Amino acid sequence: MGQPESRESPGAEQLELPPGQRLQRGWPVTHYGPVPKFKPDRWEFRVFGATADGEKHCWNHEEFAALPFDSVVADLHCVTKFSMTGAEWGGVLARTVLELAPPAPQATHVMVWAEYGFSSNMRLADFASDRTVFATHMGGELLTAEHGFPLRLVVPHLYAWKGPKWVRGVEYMTADRRGFWEERGYHNIGDPWREQRYSYQEEPGDGPEL
Repeated sequence: MGQPESRESPGAEQLELPPGQRLQRGWPVTHYGPVPKFKPDRWEFRVFGATADGEKHCWNHEEFAALPFDSVVADLHCVTKFSMTGAEWGGVLARTVLELAPPAPQATHVMVWAEYGFSSNMRLADFASDRTVFATHMGGELLTAEHGFPLRLVVPHLYAWKGPKWVRGVEYMTADRRGFWEERGYHNIGDPWREQRYSYQEEPGDGPEL
């Protein structure tokens, strides 16, 4: 994982940041494992699991790129303690995906799947936020491969690990289960304003029942 450089700008102390965070100028590259090679003819976005109609829904790259495009201006808070503020994310809102491929009434959580089998879980309500976006652009420019091209999830009100790079699909779930980092000691919910960084901070109800 890359090491971000922190350089505070004038007036940084006046910005409201989650506890323990520092303002970051620029956008560090942080991820686990290699950067995957994008193969547009083999790329597919899938929605599966507890769907309302019981079917799997798929879009190829051309089809997904043709979905309604929206912009969200939001901060990015990394669990490594840097925050990037006021970024403009462009792409497909999670709510658009929910409308096109609705979950079953009993669905409560989602698992977001990315390349190499990486996964991140969250409550359906967090995924359904009107600020959650499958981003293809940042600042009006296409994402670079290092930053998640062709698709990364941005969930502004949760720590950034909850929004994986190189997303390939969403699984609707009727019960919670931990994703990649959650299985390795990170907090199951990941609210930066409550500084929910690690699993030892979890309270009853924060994680899946054993």
